Amino acid sequence: MAKRKLSRRQKWRIEKIQQERLARAERKAERDTAGMHLGPADHGRVVTHFGQQVIVENDRQERFRCHFRANLAQLVVGDRVIYQLPEDRSNDDGLGVITAMEPRHSVLERPDPYGKLKPVAANVDLMVITVAPLPAPSSILIDRYLVAAELSGIEPLLLLNKADLLDADDRDIIDELEALYRTLGYGFLEASATRADGLADLRKALAGKTCVLVGQSGVGKSSIINALLPDADLEVGDISSTSGLGQHTTVTARLFHLPEGGDLIDSPGIREFGLWHISEQQLLSGYRELAELATRCRFRNCSHHQEPGCALQAAADEGLIAGERLDNFYAIAASLEEEDRRERYQSD
Repeated sequence: MAKRKLSRRQKWRIEKIQQERLARAERKAERDTAGMHLGPADHGRVVTHFGQQVIVENDRQERFRCHFRANLAQLVVGDRVIYQLPEDRSNDDGLGVITAMEPRHSVLERPDPYGKLKPVAANVDLMVITVAPLPAPSSILIDRYLVAAELSGIEPLLLLNKADLLDADDRDIIDELEALYRTLGYGFLEASATRADGLADLRKALAGKTCVLVGQSGVGKSSIINALLPDADLEVGDISSTSGLGQHTTVTARLFHLPEGGDLIDSPGIREFGLWHISEQQLLSGYRELAELATRCRFRNCSHHQEPGCALQAAADEGLIAGERLDNFYAIAASLEEEDRRERYQSD
C-alpha cells in the first residue's frame, strides 16, 4: 500500500500535538527536578536515549539516568554533556540533571516525516555504509548515504556484509560497485558476520573512532555488532519473504565500546536516506568528484543538464567520471524538485 501523503495542514496539526506532548513532558521533568540539591558538575556522554531521559556515562565509565533541561537542543547518542547528580540520591532513583551540552564536531541528521531535520547521532567520526547481497545493493542508495556523510563532515566506509552469500552474478555486481567507489577514494571492506570473515579488517578500521552503522534494514547491521561485541546480544531481524526488505529490529539508539578502542553507535535502521531537505547545490557538494568539476563549466549558473560547455557532461563523455554517478546525481536532484513541487501544491 502506498504511503498516504499528508497535507501541510495535517502535518502542522500532528506537529502541534507532538509539541504539546513534549512541552508536558518537559514541565513534568522540571517539576521532578525542582528543589533538588545538586552536587558538583561532571562531564559525560549520552550512550542511550529514552524519550525525555538519557543514560550518561562519565570518563570513569559510571552510568546514570538523567533528565535534561527544557532549554537544551535535542540530545542524541554521542552528545557530550555536563550533568549533575542530586546530593541526596536515596529518594529520587538517582536521577541526575543534564545542564548543558558541549559543542558537536559533527552531527548526522535526517528529515522527519514533517520536513524538520532530526539529529540521529553526534560527534561521529566514521559512517559505515552497510550493504548485502539481499536486499540488493544499489549505487543510488549508497550515494544518498555518501552525500549525507560528505555534508556532515563524517568519513564514510563501505561495508559488504553477508559476503558468504554471494553467487557469481552477485560477485560481478559487487566488484563493479567496489571499483566505482574505490576509484573515488572511498574505503570498501567485505565481511560475513555469521562466518566471522573479514572482521579483523573491520575492527582495525573502527579502532579509536566513534562510528555509526547505516544501511537498509536486513543488511545485517545488528549481526555485525553482535559479531564485534558478543555481549551486545542485539535482536536480529529476518528478510521479509514478500517484500525482500529487512524487518526493523533496532528501536533505541545505543553506544557500545569497542575492545580495540573507540565506540560504535547503533541507531534505528532506515530504508531510504531522505535528502529532499537539501538544495541541488548542496547535493552537488556531496559528490566529491562532481563538485570540483562544476567550477569549470562555461556558465556560472550551469544546470549541468544540456548546457553547452558543461564540464560534468564533458567529463562523463570522455570517461573521466563514472556516468552512473552522474545519472544518480540527476535522479536525486529530480527527486528534490518533485518533493518541492509537492510541498508547494499541498500548501495551496
